[in-house]
This record gives sequence, C-alpha cells and structure tokens, in this order.
Amino acid sequence: MREGSLEAPTRHPIDWKDPKFYDEEDLNAELERVFDICHGCRRCVSLCNAFPTLFDLVDESSTMEVDGVAKSDYIKVVDHCYLCDLCFLTKCPYVPPHEWNVDFPHLMLRAKANKFKNNGAPLRDKMLSNTDQVGSFLGIPIIAQAANAVNHSVLMRRGMQKVLGIHADAHLPDYQSKSAKKLFAIYQTSVASPKAAGSTSGKVAIFTTCYGNHNEPGLIDDLIKIFEHNEIATKLITQDKCCSMPKLELGDLESVAQNKEHNIPIFHEIIQDDWDIVAPIPSCVLMFKQELPLMFPGDEALAEVQQAIFDPFEYLALRHKEEMLKTDFNTSLGKISYHAPCHLRVQKIGNKTKEILSLVPDTDIEIIERCAGHDGTYAVKQEFHDISMKIGRPVMNKIKKAEPNYYSSDCPLAGHHLANGLESDSSPTHPLTLLKIAYGL
Repeated sequence: MREGSLEAPTRHPIDWKDPKFYDEEDLNAELERVFDICHGCRRCVSLCNAFPTLFDLVDESSTMEVDGVAKSDYIKVVDHCYLCDLCFLTKCPYVPPHEWNVDFPHLMLRAKANKFKNNGAPLRDKMLSNTDQVGSFLGIPIIAQAANAVNHSVLMRRGMQKVLGIHADAHLPDYQSKSAKKLFAIYQTSVASPKAAGSTSGKVAIFTTCYGNHNEPGLIDDLIKIFEHNEIATKLITQDKCCSMPKLELGDLESVAQNKEHNIPIFHEIIQDDWDIVAPIPSCVLMFKQELPLMFPGDEALAEVQQAIFDPFEYLALRHKEEMLKTDFNTSLGKISYHAPCHLRVQKIGNKTKEILSLVPDTDIEIIERCAGHDGTYAVKQEFHDISMKIGRPVMNKIKKAEPNYYSSDCPLAGHHLANGLESDSSPTHPLTLLKIAYGL
C-alpha cells in the first residue's frame, strides 16, 4: 500500500439520486471510515474548523479513536465544513485515484443533504440561501433603505442576533435599489467587431450573480468597462437564477437541480450564438465548472456550458496569451495584499488575478493563499462567526504587517470580512476595480 499518490486528483460524480446516498447507516459507516483516515493523518488541521472539531471529539473520547465518538456527534464536524475543497486539492494524500478514495468535501455534502432531507433547515438558513428572492425583495427602493439602515444599526443587529441567529458583528452587504440588470437594461456594446483569440470568442455574456446584481452592481460596471476597453463585446444575461452555491452548502440538492434546469437552457443558447460567459464571483463560476457537472454527469448542454464559463481574470489572461490584452496602464497601484479565495484556487487555473495585475507598472503584489474565513453564509451565523474570524486572522495579520496601498480579494464578501477583522477605516478594493484604476477608466 502506498503512502499518498503522485497522480492528479480525480473526482467521482455525486450520485445524489441513488437512495443509498440518503441511507443513514451507510452514511455513518462511510463517515467513520473517512474520519478514521483523517484522524491518523491530521494534515488538514489548519484549513478550517471541521478537522479540529473531529480531532477534539476523538481525543476526548473514551477510546481516543473514532470508534469512541458518538455517531450523533458526527454532524458537529459536518456543520463546520463549508465545501471550500482545499483539503481535497491541496492537502489530502488519499484522494482518488488512491485506493482509500477520500473525498472529504463531497462526503460532508452527502451528510448535509441527509440532514436537510430529514430535518429541513431553520428560517435563518433558508433566508440566507435564498439570495435571489431576498435580493429582489430588499432591492425595492423603500425597503432597501430600511434594510441597509437595519444592517448598520447596532441595536437592530443585536435584535437580529437574538431572533434570527445572525451575528451582530458580522458584515452584511447593503442592497441596491438599482440592480445591475436595471442599470444596464438598455445597454448595448460599443465593440463593433469583436475578435476571437485562442479559446475566447471576444464576446462575453455576463452572469451578474445574485451578489453582483443586488449588492455591488459597481463590479459589473467595472467588468464592462475593462472588457470594452479591451475590445471584448459584452452583454448581460437577464433571465438567470442563482447559481445555487448557497443551496449546495445547505444540502438542499433539489433546489440546486431546479435552478440548474432553469439556467442551463439559457446559458446553452447563449454559447450556441458564440458568446462566452463570465461571472465576477468565484463561487458562482465554480458551480458551473465543477459541482453541477458532478451532480449531472450526463448532461451534454451543461458540459458545454462548463467549458464556456470563465473567471474574469482567467479570460483576460487567455486574451493576453494571444497578445489581445491592452497594457496601456497609466496609474500604478503600489503595494497590494491580494487574498486568493478558496473557490478560485480550486478552479485549477493558476493565479490569473495576480498575473494580470502584475502587468501594471510599479505594482507589487503579495499573494495570500489562505482562507479568509467568510465562506458563504458561515461567517454571519451566530454560532460560527467567532470561529470564522479566527480562521481569517492569519490573513488579516499579513495585511496589517504589509501596510499595503490596497488589499483585495476576488470574493467581495471575503474582502469585507477581512475589513471587519482589521478594525480600521480601510476598505477592500476588488481586483476588477484595481484594474479599472490602473487603466484610468
């Protein structure tokens, strides 16, 4: 038997429609098997709180082995996993094709799905995962003003913590009455003759995502300006629904399937017209690149969308490789502390954000490859917020030590979470905004 593997990790499809997937006895047996392997290795202890929770349960048990841990306590480990995938892709030596076949994140997903099927979810978790509906409702002009006022009221936030379990100190994003789709409702591209380059068509349909549409439409504006400056034609996808990453993290796989059935025909029709798709949020891109294809391995339309959706800086890097990226930067950015989000790192595309920003003259980028601790809805929940701040502290400390001109993350919520922990008047600047500044747009 080999210790570890030199072969590239492979991912098995998620057989979530098989009744065995929800068999509690079979699930517990697999949890015990994998937990025992993790207990014997402990290589992932620094990644998130799932592993310290597991190891504490083992060490405090009567046997000091996994067989001494009550199966009812397994869910304590599961609840701390936010499906970042770093253990699978960066740490675990026993992932497939190793014969031990350890896929910790997708085993946690199975346990989450089992929990959701048997017990449902509390109102808070349903609300936090309904990003489309909540964003549309809170984006109504008068309601948006009231919601934002509540978000910034210490007294009201304490009330929310008591009633809903949303931590009073957690960052909650503002909601905009003028969403990106409203702002660009009559937008037409200024690029008359887009040119293909390598694997890119030079025509990009922007999947705004729930966050980009309802919370920070300025990101969509920045993306359009940058792409148009580089003679890439752009348009907005307008009839889409949520990518469903929040529902995946909740274990609500039926809702994931429903949104997929809505989105894929729309996306597929777009790429059939020779448009590529770009989204500004790494988690949303990852859903179409990895999670949905593994849930629906036989869907040919989805497989085509998987190949046609890109991170913005991945797209720009592909254009740069073909000498189709403009480098007419007129503003240096100085020193940047750049946090690479987990859901961008596991896309296996390299550090494309750093690669592009490094083209800006007199710009020094320190990349921080460690979890910021926000992790979807994890950091806003009362029971997990303090732990999320602890997870992000090494990133925050590096930023403090660097004293950069800017600190930045492709995940805007991670950026705001870091700002929350820095406890200063500074604010994160998204990489798209940094690139726009460098171009002088």
